[in-house]
Amino acid sequence: MAALLLLSLLLLPLLLLRKLHIWPRLRWLAADLAFAVRALRCKRALRARALAAAAADPRGPEGGCSLAWRLAQLARQRPAHIFLIHGARRFSYAEAERESNRAARAFLRARGWDAGLGGGAEDERAAGVAGAAAPLAPGATVALLLPACPEFLWLWFGLAKAGLRTAFVPAALRRGPLLHCLRSCGARALVLAPEFLESLEPDLPALRAMGLRLWAAGPETHPAGISDLLAEASAEVDEPVPGYLSAPQSIMDTCLYIFTSGTTGLPKAARISHLKILQCQAFYQLCGAHQEDVIYLALPLHHMSGSLLGIVGCLGIGATVVLKSKFSAGQFWEDCQQHRVTVFQYIGELCRYLVNQPPSKAEHGHKVRLAVGSGLRPDTWERFVRRFGPLQVLETYGLTEGNVATFNYTGQLGAVGRASWLYKGSRFGTLRGTVWPHVQGFLRFHDRTGDTFRWKGENVATTEVAEALESLDFLQEVNVYGVTVPGHEGRAGMAALVLRPPHSLDLVQLYAHVSENLPPYAWPRFLRLQESLATTETFKQQKVRMTKEGFDPSTLPDPLYVLDQAGGAYLPLTPARYSALLAGDLRI
Repeated sequence: MAALLLLSLLLLPLLLLRKLHIWPRLRWLAADLAFAVRALRCKRALRARALAAAAADPRGPEGGCSLAWRLAQLARQRPAHIFLIHGARRFSYAEAERESNRAARAFLRARGWDAGLGGGAEDERAAGVAGAAAPLAPGATVALLLPACPEFLWLWFGLAKAGLRTAFVPAALRRGPLLHCLRSCGARALVLAPEFLESLEPDLPALRAMGLRLWAAGPETHPAGISDLLAEASAEVDEPVPGYLSAPQSIMDTCLYIFTSGTTGLPKAARISHLKILQCQAFYQLCGAHQEDVIYLALPLHHMSGSLLGIVGCLGIGATVVLKSKFSAGQFWEDCQQHRVTVFQYIGELCRYLVNQPPSKAEHGHKVRLAVGSGLRPDTWERFVRRFGPLQVLETYGLTEGNVATFNYTGQLGAVGRASWLYKGSRFGTLRGTVWPHVQGFLRFHDRTGDTFRWKGENVATTEVAEALESLDFLQEVNVYGVTVPGHEGRAGMAALVLRPPHSLDLVQLYAHVSENLPPYAWPRFLRLQESLATTETFKQQKVRMTKEGFDPSTLPDPLYVLDQAGGAYLPLTPARYSALLAGDLRI
């Protein structure tokens, strides 16, 4: 009896805590404290690295920028540990250091610096470079137009060691957008992949007219005036270059440029400072990863998530990265099994692609314990964990050009972080979107500028409409956007749909569903049935292009449907109905 009474007394406080909803708050407070301790350790480690680099001999390899310093340190501390896996190729940290040293010396020759002497400032020259191109000045910008591959990394690291800035140009850009990017970052040279030469041939006259030094990263046949940079690098010795060549005057100096899509117009050049590079070294440590982890990275390296978070974050903990030139949902779990992957970095729709794949043996018995990234919708999150777990999903939020980042370290479904005492303020806003705190302090991504449009005097959030449609069992993917309709103010909602095999499109059920779950102004006025949705290189849905393509049945090959509000149904958008709509005879 006494034991039962004692047990009741012990359990009573816990029951009261649960009854008063205090227990969850205590758990979240414990998570806040744990993350604060981790963040403090990261801050101390980064400060120690910055001080060590500043105190190092400027003529040695560890006296340069934080990126060069960290790679040299890992090559010394963990020389045999595998840094990079790409297909059948493997590179240790020592090999990565040597490859980037060769690249650095090739770039230094382009600067007019006699790398063979290994000397000091007095060895820099304003001339002495073979060919017609002028020497690159210290701090000049060299653009990389390359796919995700080891050579991308060696050239990037080599440019950093040579005291040159790098511009990561999106691989799909050509013509006007490409020239705009090169001009906006002040590029003086361009390194391009040989496989891009054919598609770039119409641009070569304009590139030459800009006075750019042109290199190709490979031995294939090149047009006149384009030399093989990899051949030049392979001819160099692999000894380190002096650190003073890459040491910035200020940690706020520009280190590289990354182009963001922005909300309108051409890509924008985001300036990345040496401080941001240093901060990104802490990314995976903040996520709870460690040096024995194997990280799966299938994101474009010209994007911040791939380069700064994926590669620089991996360097921060000294781990291994499995780099894929292109993401394959069908190959993913086999790759994870083969390379014993423990951490998966996602963006956009990658997790959705995986849960939409048919079941496979490889998805069972894997070692993946952590999926970290951004843009994972709650419905996909739940399906992903239920099917492929147990594993932790760590959703984050940040901007290439921003100075605020959030981490969902509590694992709260659908959140991107927490507005605890760690974060000041109640709302994080930018040009690109807004993160709002939930009533319990959890931060949730509200919408992205461009993901909201006005119709009938109301704001329509595309994410809200898409989530409502995706709950239908016959729809696999949905892209919602606004289109201009002649004679109407604002934009009318349009939804591109992909069916879930083996289902067919049920227009009656679809109309009943949107009318029950969405306000009338948010009902999609047009539907477009597609085989697959168009996405950007960073796996974001193509909204701008779809908006421009509109809803004209004479120009689009896909089946189109229009909302007949009077009849309460979706009907095929025939040329006759399209004409009636333009004439104002069909009410939407």
